[in-house]
Amino acid sequence: MADQTEAVSTADHGAPPGAPRSRAPRRARLAGAPISWGACEVPGWGPMPDLEAVLGEMTELGLAGTELGAPGFLPHEPEALTAALRRHGLAFVGAFVPLVLHEPDSEATMRAASGLLDLIAAAGGDVLVVAVVSDAEWSPPAAELSDAQWRQLATHAAEVQALAARRGIAFALHPHVGTLVQTAPQVQRALAETEVGWCLDTGHLVIGGTDPVAFARDHGHRVTHVHVKDVDGDLAAQVRSGDLSLLQATRRGLFRPLGQGVARVAQTLQALDEHGYDGWLVLEQDRALGDDEPRGGPSAAMRDARQSIAFLAP
Repeated sequence: MADQTEAVSTADHGAPPGAPRSRAPRRARLAGAPISWGACEVPGWGPMPDLEAVLGEMTELGLAGTELGAPGFLPHEPEALTAALRRHGLAFVGAFVPLVLHEPDSEATMRAASGLLDLIAAAGGDVLVVAVVSDAEWSPPAAELSDAQWRQLATHAAEVQALAARRGIAFALHPHVGTLVQTAPQVQRALAETEVGWCLDTGHLVIGGTDPVAFARDHGHRVTHVHVKDVDGDLAAQVRSGDLSLLQATRRGLFRPLGQGVARVAQTLQALDEHGYDGWLVLEQDRALGDDEPRGGPSAAMRDARQSIAFLAP
């Protein structure tokens, strides 16, 4: 595991276009996401999984690192966080945060972003992943943003990216179901309005109606972080139409092991390779814990992750 972590840390993150790169192998850049084990920020998602069990399974799978996950999962104090990950030989990738960026008053947003960025920097993380939400409660978007709100979003996103850059941390705007950047038109508008880095999430792009292969091909130069997941096409269509919520669809098996859905993961990663992407690949297969979770053995998350890792090999 130490060799994997070293391989990630020596990759040429942030190298200018056209510069020579020493891209580490995919396996050395492959990390886990606590939400794959059920730890989610969305209100009402479900119970939190056991920390030590999750980190132990990540290590057994040979993953190189992990994201922070939902509040209450990993410690939010740098020394405690570093110690928890060191026990399992895992690197710290960074953290996801929902932020309100479209409102004029940005004081609370910048305070939340700065606090999390301080934690990421102190614990040796690489990236801040930002979803643009309507409010702190993740309320469903009531209406499309006005032109003025789009400009406000772009301004505040740039401010947060600047805060991150001053700490040596990458910024990644995350298109996400249930947020203000979800549908294909919203993704295109956000690309046009902003100049920030992006998180390419194969699953959420598909659910929102964006082809992840085309996104990687056309905008790979803006990708600073990657969430790798696959989705069931029929369930994704029901989420897109509003017939199912994200949580309802997740409980029915929306997120599939890589290669078993419609996200065209292999082609997306190939397109990113052609852009020279050399950052983390976070294996993220959202799960909501329920009564079907196996007891006394490897979790369902570990079972699915094994299949996905095999799909990504070599």
